[in-house]
Amino acid sequence: MFFTMWLVIGAGMLTLLIAAMGTQKKDTCKDLAIVIKGVRSDDFFLDEADILKLLKVATKGKIKGQPKEAFDLQRMEELLESNQWVKDAQIYFDSRNVLHVTVTEREPVARVFTVNGRSFYFDDQAQMMGLSEKLSTRLPVFTGFPDKKMVGSFDSLLMKDIVKTALFISSNPFWSSQVAQINIDLSCGAGCREMEMIPMIGNHVVKVGDGESIESKFNRLFVFYKQVLSKSGFDKYKSIDVRFDGQVVAAKSENPKVDSVQLRKNVEKLLKQIKEMEELNEKQALLPTPTPMTPVMPSVDSSKENLESDEEQPERAVVEPRQPEKREGNKTKNNKDRDKKSPEPVKKRPRAVMSKRNQ
Repeated sequence: MFFTMWLVIGAGMLTLLIAAMGTQKKDTCKDLAIVIKGVRSDDFFLDEADILKLLKVATKGKIKGQPKEAFDLQRMEELLESNQWVKDAQIYFDSRNVLHVTVTEREPVARVFTVNGRSFYFDDQAQMMGLSEKLSTRLPVFTGFPDKKMVGSFDSLLMKDIVKTALFISSNPFWSSQVAQINIDLSCGAGCREMEMIPMIGNHVVKVGDGESIESKFNRLFVFYKQVLSKSGFDKYKSIDVRFDGQVVAAKSENPKVDSVQLRKNVEKLLKQIKEMEELNEKQALLPTPTPMTPVMPSVDSSKENLESDEEQPERAVVEPRQPEKREGNKTKNNKDRDKKSPEPVKKRPRAVMSKRNQ
């Protein structure tokens, strides 16, 4: 009887041991699923082979068939995120023992060239990234960045200016096609952050300054393009300064060139883009609930813009045509004088409630 009881216990322990061994054999990585996310849905700077290579470094060998306990998921995520193109990595096992790896790529927003010709990308967090051999992308180009190994506080501010300016240009179809490059000028002294925009159309240079109020600066430049350069020509001025709030200061070229046929075509294309943007803004203004985003183009109200020239008085042709357009309320000065001579009758609301008394 006693022997029989121990035999039953021994058989039960053997069964449990075999079951445990079977369970341990089942708790292995059955498969691998890799997902790469990014702004672009078709092209990525990384591929599955790159992710698999990094994972094998973390697991020190093959992935499929290894016990789950051999995977240090946190270390694997950290290893993936150490790659310059990986912004975030999430790794987990599902109920079927499939290892899921989801990688979110960093998105470059600006192509930067240093004073010595070295080139790299900035993402939206001002993170430096080297160029990729697999993929190149069209981005706003910035030149003249200081070539330093150590980044100081001043360089951090400059990097933020670059990112802010690049994001604005990329979000605006008009400026994406008009801006050729942004040059960084550090010759103004210590702590001075100056940027100059080189346009695709025209031989002028636009002094932008730092990245503060960058949208307002480009909006003033947009108004100047529409109201002045579209009539005078895009080669009449050698420089346009939008650094100061509420002003556009333009310096005329000494020997302005006559617009060529191709330049005329480019200008016509530019003006067509301006018209399309105006129509788009008008449609947005008619929406019942306006969006919280700042409009792409400001309302073209010439009274709010101070367009000046830094030449002598004879060279102030930029602003002279604008003097009659001073506004008072919703009327121009000329319209006000005309209204004094022939005022429109003011409509009064009739008193329909009270009946007229009899005499």
